[in-house]
Amino acid sequence: KWNTSLFSTSTPYPNLLAPLELGHTTLRNRVLMGSMHTGLEEASGLFTTAKLDEMAVFYAERAKGMVGLIVTGGISPNNAGKGYFGAAKMSTGAEAERHKVVTNAVHEHGGKIAMQILHTGRYAYHFNPVSASAIKSPIGWYKPKALSSTEVENTIDDFVRCSELAKSAGYDGVEIMGSEGYFINQFIVSRTNKRTDKWGGSYENRIRLPIEVVKRVRQAVGKDFIIIYRLSMLDLVEGGSSWPEVVELAHKIEAAGASIINTGIGWHEARVPTIATMVPRGAFTWVTEKLKKEVSIPLCTTNRINMPAVAESVLASGAADMISMARPFLADPHFVKKAMENRSDEINTCIGCNQACLDHIFVSKRASCLVNPIAAHETTLKLALVAASKVQRIAVVGAGPAGLAFSTAAAKRGHLVTLFDKESEIGGQFNMAKLVPGKEEFYETLRYFKKQLELNKVSVQLGKSVQESDLKEFDSVVVATGVLPRNVRIPRREGDSGRVNVVSYVDVLKGGAHVGNRVAVIGAGGIGFDVSDFLTHPHTAHEGVRDATVMTSVDSVAVNDFLTEWGIDHEVSAAGGLVPKGSSKTALLQVPRKVYLLQRKEGKLGGGLGKTTGWIHRTTMKKREVEELSGCSYIEINDEGLVIERKKKQQTLPVDTVVICAGQESLKSLYSALTTKENSTKKQKLFLIGGAQEAGELDAKRAIDQGTRLAAVVEDANTGDVFEAPIGLIPKTMKFFTELMRK
Repeated sequence: KWNTSLFSTSTPYPNLLAPLELGHTTLRNRVLMGSMHTGLEEASGLFTTAKLDEMAVFYAERAKGMVGLIVTGGISPNNAGKGYFGAAKMSTGAEAERHKVVTNAVHEHGGKIAMQILHTGRYAYHFNPVSASAIKSPIGWYKPKALSSTEVENTIDDFVRCSELAKSAGYDGVEIMGSEGYFINQFIVSRTNKRTDKWGGSYENRIRLPIEVVKRVRQAVGKDFIIIYRLSMLDLVEGGSSWPEVVELAHKIEAAGASIINTGIGWHEARVPTIATMVPRGAFTWVTEKLKKEVSIPLCTTNRINMPAVAESVLASGAADMISMARPFLADPHFVKKAMENRSDEINTCIGCNQACLDHIFVSKRASCLVNPIAAHETTLKLALVAASKVQRIAVVGAGPAGLAFSTAAAKRGHLVTLFDKESEIGGQFNMAKLVPGKEEFYETLRYFKKQLELNKVSVQLGKSVQESDLKEFDSVVVATGVLPRNVRIPRREGDSGRVNVVSYVDVLKGGAHVGNRVAVIGAGGIGFDVSDFLTHPHTAHEGVRDATVMTSVDSVAVNDFLTEWGIDHEVSAAGGLVPKGSSKTALLQVPRKVYLLQRKEGKLGGGLGKTTGWIHRTTMKKREVEELSGCSYIEINDEGLVIERKKKQQTLPVDTVVICAGQESLKSLYSALTTKENSTKKQKLFLIGGAQEAGELDAKRAIDQGTRLAAVVEDANTGDVFEAPIGLIPKTMKFFTELMRK
């Protein structure tokens, strides 16, 4: 039902902001904050209740930001279903009682919140995983135990008990996780269910578990309680569900009593990217739309929807009834409120990088956000207004990620900030990152920072190379001058004509340097992979990368290209949704040039890439037939190409261009000059942040985090202080066990 009186008639997002009637209750808009594990759910009373207090603050902030319905991170219904030792569960009244602080906090701001019930099954990282059959996951530690029929019944009882406890804790509903390859999903498909009893064999038997869970939960909690079922509509693994099977399950889940069906895309072990930044916006909304005509209860679509205009276009097209966004609410808790107030240009957009959220969670580190390090740290990282007596005049030199983060945060607190940069535009290294295919979202980040500089009245002075004399009148100086590309000198053979062109990654991405048809990329870190992607992307050569800020709807061309490259069947004619091997549908898009990707050290290329995205980069290179070579020594360049030595043998790579991506060096000459003996007696405080403090890879996560943390305390900090995000005990423990498992 649509009640237009509840929202502004002038909004550009009438469908997104329309209320949704569920019968016993009404959601204030069509936005669902999707479940994502943050680490705030853990140790819920095991040692302390402090973490649930933090969880309460985290979700309250999103409720204050006008989210329609929040879904928590996964909570297990029993010990066997926990993701790892110490993970959150709800099987006792005491555990439910501790959650009341969370639900009360959300309700105080008029929000609604559902608890996700997640049984991880064979994906568990502990010693006693269970599943439908004793088949080890390719990403798990141990082979799971196959549950007996009695144990399956007991597990259903645990789901029911967990739902009843969630209701007693004040939750407005539960989401039953039936997708992404977790426990329930493991019963549904023949890939992981080899049983011969009533819980296996025929499809009717394999879907008995999810149907019984939903039916019995509904019987236990009554009609005045939201039940969301997360249905795997596209498994993206061999041996997954066929489309007719998906439709059949949807019908039966509706009949069993679900209030909403949420879209699940891909198993965790699938070798297809589903949420990373290289996935086009709204790339899987067509899947939800395909099911829309089959059921009468609301359908929620998901994955890579990160701005209101795109969400609105999806709803307006009739593809779904709701939009699920998870990571966008790490990036900006007030996403919906800003959309309601026609302030979309102030939204801090999720860039889909996974670096501070999923990459953290998979090493048991608290999730946060690259573009918003305050996320999930609301109680410890605060940008409180500074006392009038402590307001400082602060100069920031360098308008890259670190400088922008510091400047906007410090000015928001009330400091008087002047931001200098020698370039004619803000952004630093972001201005190269945004040109890499799949990283268009950095345009949004730059749009956000530009707006924040304006709103917080930062004095921005561009095109100015700062000298020491320019900084005398400031109380504090923050040097965020970034990095320079490290040069690799490769000798040219005497008499060489210069046919082979040698350029840096800066020349290629920012300078528009000519690159030939056969290229050697030296350096296989993040930059080397990005440059290789840029050089082999089918459209980069003649179209360039689109500015993400002008993308207001799903780009069907980009989506179709993505589906083709990754072998996804738009018709879902094969079980699991993958195009059968050898099919004409798997034809590769035309790659514009031959690329060799080289590194000095032995071993797998890209070992330092993100935990949840590194495999995507490596698979992309393989699909585009990039030749990866490790253990390389660079001997010389001649008219035939680049001569390298590997395993004591020399070979000539027949290339016409060599691109140097061999790391960076900190640019800290200004800081060094300011900290000389002559300047040491000054009262002026000096700070060094971002790449200027530590080059490493181009680490925007660390740069923005450092800048924000310094801004939070700058008036009380001492010269040279550097503030880093805490690591914590659990990730250290998980690292130990992971290394033990590898041995």
